[in-house]
Amino acid sequence: MKSKLDPLSMVAMAVTVVSVSATAPLTAAASASPLAMAFWRNCLGFAVLGPLLLLLRRREVVRVARGERGLLRREQWRPLVFGFLAATALALHFAAFMTSTRLTSVAMSTALVATQPVWQALIAAGQGLRSSRRTWAGLALSVVGAVAAGGFDIRSGGTALLGDLLALVGAVAQAGYTALSERSRADVSTPLYSTVTSLVCGLELLVVCRPAHIPLTGFDRSTHLSLLGLLVLPQILGLGSLNFGLGRTSATTMSVLLLLETPVAALAAWWFLGQGIKPATVPGLLLIIVGVTVVVTSGGVEQATAQQGRHRRTGIPPYPAYAPYAPQPPYTPQHLTFPHPVKRDPRVDWARHTEDESPTVTLTYHGAGAFDTLFLRMPHAAEEEPDLDGPTEASAGPSRRR
Repeated sequence: MKSKLDPLSMVAMAVTVVSVSATAPLTAAASASPLAMAFWRNCLGFAVLGPLLLLLRRREVVRVARGERGLLRREQWRPLVFGFLAATALALHFAAFMTSTRLTSVAMSTALVATQPVWQALIAAGQGLRSSRRTWAGLALSVVGAVAAGGFDIRSGGTALLGDLLALVGAVAQAGYTALSERSRADVSTPLYSTVTSLVCGLELLVVCRPAHIPLTGFDRSTHLSLLGLLVLPQILGLGSLNFGLGRTSATTMSVLLLLETPVAALAAWWFLGQGIKPATVPGLLLIIVGVTVVVTSGGVEQATAQQGRHRRTGIPPYPAYAPYAPQPPYTPQHLTFPHPVKRDPRVDWARHTEDESPTVTLTYHGAGAFDTLFLRMPHAAEEEPDLDGPTEASAGPSRRR
């Protein structure tokens, strides 16, 4: 992965931040119900991802439809349950976040929902994973910032406080979506998982909108423009430039840059909607951004530290539970030859990690929350591999991405 920030990478990062930042202002500018906007948001996501899935992953779709993948086997029912719960959490995130943009300011809504890494760290701590002091310091800063920024709404009362609470619910729901997705997507690719998640979210929101008699059609021009903007900006440009940028810079850098969504969205809301930022909330908003930045940047450090501790105790490199599994090939004497090369066990690649490397990086953003990007960073170190026909030197393969 390239670490040099060339002009093309900087343009991709700028497009990503601006596109994602348009989510809250576009939602606040529409006149339709927030639940209807959330429904169409997921429908647009499915409309974009569906054709791309058939174009890029047609074989996988066919195998799943025929039941040849483990997705439809009996032992995969538990991941399917986790996948359904993850989609439900994502639907709750969309509904809560989009509703909060109507009840409170865009700046408060985006800042509070951007605390998702904080809640994700708390979920990890509840699962028994140890966090560093730096992570807890970032959590404390975010909490203090949220209390300080929301203090004005608490004193004034009204719908603004309800909007702040809904934004926090959206952040917690997205953190739950990320945690549940890690347990459910062991046997499917990211495009297939994202497409199915968008479809399930849309169906669940439809089930909510119909009994509540929320109109899903007959929108005015501003709502149609908002929906078109959600499709073009966060859904197409945001996702495309994000994936392009991740191929040229680190995921941690992109995660920190995405925190610029709060000031950019606030600026857009002031320019197009006339929403001003209350001076009393500025210190709290800054504390939230700083705290989340500390949490995001400390994730890779503490994961590498934990790996080093396990490696020192056992002397064996760690093997994550969610790493791909493949049965070992049957033992064959080395003097025999094979017409086709034997497949390597993917766990061998995972065991090649050094102490300072982190095997996984998770990046999510609520502007297009249906997309959970998981990367497996593989080392580029060469190693000696005995060949069945004779000892030769082989180098490790290129980085693999999942």
